Amino acid sequence: MLLFESRFHDAIVRGEVTLTFRKWDKPKVKPGGRYRCHPIGVLRVDATARVLLGEVGEDDARRAGFDDPAALVAYLARFGATPDTEVTRVTFVHEGDGDRSELALDDRLSGADVAALSKRLAALDARGRTGPWTAATLALIVARPRVAASRLARELGRETAPFKADVVKLKKLGLTMSFEVGYEVSPRGRALLAARSAGSA
Repeated sequence: MLLFESRFHDAIVRGEVTLTFRKWDKPKVKPGGRYRCHPIGVLRVDATARVLLGEVGEDDARRAGFDDPAALVAYLARFGATPDTEVTRVTFVHEGDGDRSELALDDRLSGADVAALSKRLAALDARGRTGPWTAATLALIVARPRVAASRLARELGRETAPFKADVVKLKKLGLTMSFEVGYEVSPRGRALLAARSAGSA
């Protein structure tokens, strides 16, 4: 997983920040992997390496979004790093929104939108081979974001493959978003759940 403070987001999207340095005890990303960085989209990791923080040069510091190496060292000091700390150097490329759709980000639901989505979910429940499943699946993803699909399926007493296929159906409605590991209920999905909860209160 790659998370960044909001002050880095615009520069990452513009392709100005293409490096990050992390004080990780063990690798959390791998070359060739694609990782979602909320809310700016997908990052593809090109390379990783272990380096001493105090040996990071001017160019790498700027590519990581800092004015100079001293600013980078000061930033990582917040996480317990010193110039003698071995950190992970991650090279990455911003790949846009990936599979995140604008629909998933649209949380402005009218009453008609809520009714239409509820009707779609009811139809999915009616066709489910194991009975109604949409509410339980959305509730589980809310409670267990970014947890492996195999673990979520097991919690619902389901096989992994059909569970993942059902989550794709929710994703097509803009209600969920996929990550390198697991899922999240999208802003649209959360708005729907809130509207339905208010309607039943």
